[in-house]
Amino acid sequence: MTFHSMWAELLPIGRSSASGGYRRYAWTGADAECRLWFKEQAEARGLGYEVDRNGNQWAWLGDPSAGDAVVTGSHLDSVPDGGAFDGPLGVVSSFAALDELRGRNARFTKPLAVVNFGDEEGARFGLACVGSRLTAGQLTVEAAHRLTDGDGVTLPRAMEAAGYDPEAIGPDPERLGRIGAFVELHVEQGRALDLSGDRVGIASAIWPHGRWRFDFRGEANHAGTTRLADRRDPMLSYAETVLAARREAELAGAVATFGKIAVEPNGVNAIPSLVRGWLDSRAADQETLDTVVGGIEKAARAYADTHGIDLDVVRESFTPVVEFDHALRDELGRILGRDTGLTVPVLGTGAGHDAGILSGSIPTAMLFVRNPTGVSHSPAESAAEDDCVAGVRALADVLEGLACT
Repeated sequence: MTFHSMWAELLPIGRSSASGGYRRYAWTGADAECRLWFKEQAEARGLGYEVDRNGNQWAWLGDPSAGDAVVTGSHLDSVPDGGAFDGPLGVVSSFAALDELRGRNARFTKPLAVVNFGDEEGARFGLACVGSRLTAGQLTVEAAHRLTDGDGVTLPRAMEAAGYDPEAIGPDPERLGRIGAFVELHVEQGRALDLSGDRVGIASAIWPHGRWRFDFRGEANHAGTTRLADRRDPMLSYAETVLAARREAELAGAVATFGKIAVEPNGVNAIPSLVRGWLDSRAADQETLDTVVGGIEKAARAYADTHGIDLDVVRESFTPVVEFDHALRDELGRILGRDTGLTVPVLGTGAGHDAGILSGSIPTAMLFVRNPTGVSHSPAESAAEDDCVAGVRALADVLEGLACT
């Protein structure tokens, strides 16, 4: 099966006819369809298929227990109305790269696996990379069991409804101990490769990043009868904080985004009692990130005091800077430059990935495929067909260099 035929099969799953974007949320019907597609791809190639204790899917060539395995893959879930490439490109390319190697009659000396990590985007339960965090022991079972979606459904209930055992989740050091290297291919979520004219790049590091929840609490009242001077309107403090986030990020050369908001009682003719906003902030280093978030919180508290608003700030998730394994990164560069003599560009990214989560446990690396617009987490996300094919060939070269004689 070719890259294009696999891509065509996967493309309609979970796609919204209204937005053109994808709604592949963890443990939903669309997620189940994606997982079935993965299983069918594994079985069609005669690969050993399994689902681990955390719901991650694996397709094995060779004996997993042999150790020093080379693993590739990504995820199939999406952000709300996300694009087609973020995650799925890596999974489809992994199967296509394996097909390419078989076509080359490559002789494998190490086990090889393709993986689909569950709930990478965190769109349903608010925490990114749940599957890989659980596997790596970076998310406790207790904390995972407390995760709840917008409808009040807990992660255990969602997993159980999808046919999986939530009591089995937890760290999986034995599985990680069998892996010698993990390489994740991903569409670039920026324009660095487009600007440099390169089709494929290698990741150097992932910026430190996190999510903070800002709860502005005021007093609900009638929008038509309450004097402006008598109001305790949390929306004002929230709006001013959004603008402060932009200013702080610009000053520091970082990024800060309030992309999600919840309002109570959420009536057109009612002054809100609560405005809850979620901040996503990322920077090239920890000191800069601390400065940006600290500046935003300081401004928010000043605005809240001015308007008589109570404010709580809760850090919901955080990932420190991730430096990918230097030896593995350099080996990827050597492999990809071996026949052409070209230097493959090495670039950092502000986006989080399963490879970043696993980097504390096993050697990890990433390949990026050019994104001509830099747009991601949007239906407009794109990659040209010839660039995707170039990504498959690059991944095949890397896997051959790492897992074959």
